[in-house]
Amino acid sequence: MTTTGELQYPFTDTPAAGQVQQVAPGVRWVRMPLPFVLNHINLWLLDDGDAQVVVDTGFGVDAVRDNWNTILDRDPRPLSRILVTHSHPDHLGLASWLAERNGAPVLMTQGEFFNGHAIWNQVGGNAVDEMVAHFAAHGLDPASQQALRDRGNAYRRGVPSLPKAYRRLFDGDVVNVGGRDWRVIVGYGHSPEHASLYCESLGVLISGDMLLPRISTNISVYALSPDDDLLGWFLESLKRFKDLPDDTLVLPSHGHPFRGIRARVDQLEAHHRERCDALLNEIQAPRSAGELLSTLFPRELDTHQVMFAMGEAIAHLNYLGARGEVRRVGDPTGIIRFEKTA
Repeated sequence: MTTTGELQYPFTDTPAAGQVQQVAPGVRWVRMPLPFVLNHINLWLLDDGDAQVVVDTGFGVDAVRDNWNTILDRDPRPLSRILVTHSHPDHLGLASWLAERNGAPVLMTQGEFFNGHAIWNQVGGNAVDEMVAHFAAHGLDPASQQALRDRGNAYRRGVPSLPKAYRRLFDGDVVNVGGRDWRVIVGYGHSPEHASLYCESLGVLISGDMLLPRISTNISVYALSPDDDLLGWFLESLKRFKDLPDDTLVLPSHGHPFRGIRARVDQLEAHHRERCDALLNEIQAPRSAGELLSTLFPRELDTHQVMFAMGEAIAHLNYLGARGEVRRVGDPTGIIRFEKTA
């Protein structure tokens, strides 16, 4: 075990490609590669008697399929269910493939199921052109706008196909796996209806992307709902995790399993307040999200990161606006800017 600050990390090693590592009775850790700076995702296998349940599926590329084939060929038990925490490509990417491979149903919330289909099919405000127009209105520079257009619908590269049907999960649902109950905890802000899973008897929380140990979850406002206070919803959702025992073993989608759930929530609350204060300090005159990007992200960003960074800058400004600390102002060029109210 290692300890960093107020968090404890009981596992120093990570599972190798195509391998699993037990982290609790009947719970095994799988780590799959991602083609980004954030280069991995954690997935989970749960013992279900003569079968097994997978929680999240990985990015839809051959390397991840190969790893799954190795793991599933080694264990003859079939998949009984595929649980998906949310619709982002590293989580939903191979759900359809695993379902077809094993004949297992996909379980997820309705918001995530339809969000995946909307992005994949570029429905409504999910289209790339609308995202670029949204960011342009918030002051993103023309070169970055063009790079995002050229990138196209990257979602399909990580999600080659989508499940055509699913079993709906609701907040508070109890999913029995191998005689153990896992309670669904729906959170907001990172994605429409993110489902975390808590097993009281094991003292384990599969947090998905809602609670990560070393990085903050991306909270991004896009064209579909440009005025939403997603950061406010996210921070409110985090409070529910404080009700869990502090020695809960948290199994995050990125980073190492950890204990110290309340300390981590406190850290994230303080982190986002610090980011808001940094923005307020820079808004001595009306500023756009694009002009404030380097305040939150003072490093060079690739196109993939620019998308998340712009969405997150807008989310923090919307949060400040919802609390009366800033207000939106227009200018003759049509750029949305924010000014302090006091």
